[in-house]
Order: sequence, then C-alpha cells, then structure tokens
Amino acid sequence: MPFAPAAEPVTPGSAGWRYVGFEVVSVRPGERLERTTEDREHCLVVIGGRLRVNGWDLGSRRTPFEGPPEAAYFPPHTRWRLEAVTEAEVAIGSAPAEVGGEARPLRRPALVERGRGSTFRRIYNILMEDEPAERLLVTEVLTPGGNWSSYPPHKHDTEDLPHETYLEETYYHRLARPEGFAIQRIYTDDGSLDETLTVHDRAVVLVPRGYHPVVAAAGYDLYYLNVMAGPIRRWLITVDPAHRWLS
Repeated sequence: MPFAPAAEPVTPGSAGWRYVGFEVVSVRPGERLERTTEDREHCLVVIGGRLRVNGWDLGSRRTPFEGPPEAAYFPPHTRWRLEAVTEAEVAIGSAPAEVGGEARPLRRPALVERGRGSTFRRIYNILMEDEPAERLLVTEVLTPGGNWSSYPPHKHDTEDLPHETYLEETYYHRLARPEGFAIQRIYTDDGSLDETLTVHDRAVVLVPRGYHPVVAAAGYDLYYLNVMAGPIRRWLITVDPAHRWLS
C-alpha cells in the first residue's frame, strides 16, 4: 500500500520490504522517550520544537517551514533518550546496520537549491553520503505551492551500478496550511504500478519502486522528509526517459 497512517510506525514487515523503518512521534513539554536501536541505526529529525537528546540541545524551529533542521544519528546497539523542552514533533528513520557511524548531533545542514521556475525547491541534506552511516540516507525538501518536486520523475529501484541503486523510500509530508494538499504519482515503466495519490498534511507515502514525482497545490507550500535505505548506501537514480529532456 502506498499510504501509511502517520500515527502507525512503518516497519519492513508492514511495508513488505527489507530496509526502511519510519515513525513520527509527538511529545509534550517534559515528556520523555527512550529506546535502544538494537540491530538498526536511527536518525532522529526534529520536525518542529525543542528537545534534549542524550544531552544535546536540538531543535531551532517551531515548524519545518521555519529554517534548517537539526537531527541526531545513532548506530546499532545504542540507547538514546529524548526529553521535550517544548511541544515537539520528531521523525525516526531506521535501517538495518552492523557497525554504523558515530553517535552525534546533525546540526543545520547547508541549504541546496534545485530546479528553476515551477520546479524550484530547497533541500537540506541531513544524512546523505557526505555524512557517515551504514545504510540510512535522510533529506528534507521544501517545495513552494504550485511547484513540482522529485522532478523530473526519477527512480532508484534497481541495483545497476554505477547508474542506479536500489533504495526503499518513505515521504513524510507536511503542509504550511494544513487544509491544503499535494499530489504524488508512483509509477513503473511497465505499468504494473501506477498510483496517483492525494496527499494531506502528515501523510506518509511509501515508495517501494518506480518513479515518484510530487506537485504542491497552488497556494500550499509543501515540506517532505525522505528516509531511504538499501543494500548500498549511494543515491544513484534513473530519470524517466520520456521526461529526460527536462533534466
């Protein structure tokens, strides 16, 4: 199923895939949450609010539309503890790992701008290939209302080095005006998967395979958080040949 309720954790078992886990939790001031990563690595992204995580002060925005993210990475067999300083929303992405990288905060990554005109969007690479980890890749994207994103349509569902890598992916969507909406299409070359989804605030979309462009409805700025993982930690994509001229 392409949709998962935001209140329910996505696990490899529930998604029918092998790698990506995803969950969003909301905490009130003073509320605590503690977990062990077990045989997985975790990336905690502060969507909004302020927290203390293993002694680190994290969170510098009230909503994901108010500046760069702050996050924390934890390798397998590590315990993490968070306590909410304010009301906060936290996304937890995970993937299987044996060693992972060093536990650390990930603070205010550089802004990257991509596209132009109606494909312009702003990107913060939270835990991409320039940051040590074993399998996880995490990034967030802000798309102005009326613009296209994850565009031209691309896919990463085939292990074909050095051209493409297999990466499962979740999209966690937020809208600056929660009454708004976006549209996401997920489709394959052979047509065996072709879903066009109406995306509302706090929707989680699963991308097991295929191309997956997004468009924000005019007037409704869109945020989404991507969590990806696969057997090889590289983001190598194939653009839909029909739309390659847009690259």
